[in-house]
Amino acid sequence: MDTKLHATTIVAVKRNGKTAIAGDGQVTLGNTVFKTQAKKIRRIYGNKVMVGFAGSVADAQTLCDKFEGKLRESGGVMKRAVIEFAKEWRCDKVLRNLEAMMIVANNEYLLILSGNGEVLEPDEGIAAIGSGGMFAASAAKALVRNTDLDALTIVKEAMKVASDICIYTNSNIITDVLEDN
Repeated sequence: MDTKLHATTIVAVKRNGKTAIAGDGQVTLGNTVFKTQAKKIRRIYGNKVMVGFAGSVADAQTLCDKFEGKLRESGGVMKRAVIEFAKEWRCDKVLRNLEAMMIVANNEYLLILSGNGEVLEPDEGIAAIGSGGMFAASAAKALVRNTDLDALTIVKEAMKVASDICIYTNSNIITDVLEDN
């Protein structure tokens, strides 16, 4: 039996002064759905930053806590916190073996972070990670380019598309929205 946990689709869209993020609830162990309502998005740093994570839950939680520490050290300056976090994630012997990716967003930035040291600010204000990430990103891009839908509606619809296609993504969708000040 394959004991590797497959999990997650996370998609985020920044549009018209709002950033919305959505994550599915499925965690798969081998060929079995292990959990259907996992929460893979959360708010950190006094509810000013949204984080979505894909990969090992324990690894993602460790990284999320570490990132929040970097935010505190930087006084909430996202760019500085992200750079310091990415350097530590890539260089630290323990952290670099953690298997996860993250989307982080505040009023100013929408970024994808990985253990390879990547800090990516995606085009068109659309970020997606995880097993169904490319399906969700494709749907979100089509909706951004061809509709006037708000960010929250776009991430919900993009997740529905991903859940119809990706076997590691379900339709138990959790969302959050951060409004720019």
